[in-house]
Amino acid sequence: MACIVNFPALTNPNQPHASSTLSPVRCSANLSKSLASQLSFVSSFDHGFGSDASIRFHLKKSPTMKAFNSAIVASVKLEPPKIMISGAPASGKGTQCELITKKYGLVHVAAGDLLRAEIATGSENGKRAKEYMEKGQLVPDEIVVMMVKDRLFKPDSKENGWLLDGYPRSLSQATAFKKFGFEPDLFILLEVSEDVLVERVVGRRLDPVTGKIYHLKYSPPENEEIAARLTQRFDDTEEKVKLRLQTHHQNVEAVLSMYENITVKINGNVSKEEVFAQIDSAITNLLEQRKAASGSMAA
Repeated sequence: MACIVNFPALTNPNQPHASSTLSPVRCSANLSKSLASQLSFVSSFDHGFGSDASIRFHLKKSPTMKAFNSAIVASVKLEPPKIMISGAPASGKGTQCELITKKYGLVHVAAGDLLRAEIATGSENGKRAKEYMEKGQLVPDEIVVMMVKDRLFKPDSKENGWLLDGYPRSLSQATAFKKFGFEPDLFILLEVSEDVLVERVVGRRLDPVTGKIYHLKYSPPENEEIAARLTQRFDDTEEKVKLRLQTHHQNVEAVLSMYENITVKINGNVSKEEVFAQIDSAITNLLEQRKAASGSMAA
């Protein structure tokens, strides 16, 4: 009969007592009870976010040690990646999230979408949130934090990992997020100049049928039928976006202070392909660092 054996978190072996881009990795293995009882510690782990990996377990002194040549190799599942992406309104987070989730299979969780869903249903939380959003102010933490927490605790987020879009937006939100035990592996910050941001927001339109976002200048609708039904979000005006930008700038530095060791700043003024190339490189570097760490532990 097999049993699940849980092992303690593994951190960067090159920086065992310091924060780094390598987050702790927890794992478990499905082993026989007799074999599990002989394991003493983990000596190495192999690659990758949310993928099968090889871990070498040293055995206690027993006849089994000779049979398995002092060690065994078991297949385990590492925790999937947890990534945050942040940036001012219209910095391109939505577009980049589509590209990231397509390549890495993460669950895209957008705090803004969660809020707008509440507003659309006319819930009490939605009514309260709309009042703050119309003023360009942050929605109170007690509303946003619980919605995000509940979404990240759902099975698909736990199984596939998550990409958190536009959250946290304040130090208090980041602190509350950490208290719930959510620790990202990477914090991506899109940096875009303010004049570009205003132009992007004012020209942005939503297709209420498909949910697709268009831009009158940069990504116009495919035909007249779609163009006729496009709507503008109530907070996508020049006046409101400038209020939102002011709020964003006031809070972003405080949020970054929580994640400075895992933050990667991306130039968002270039094309979406160039922006994604920078992000993809950052994620790839993180993967390679984990592989290097596993190699050094195996050595």
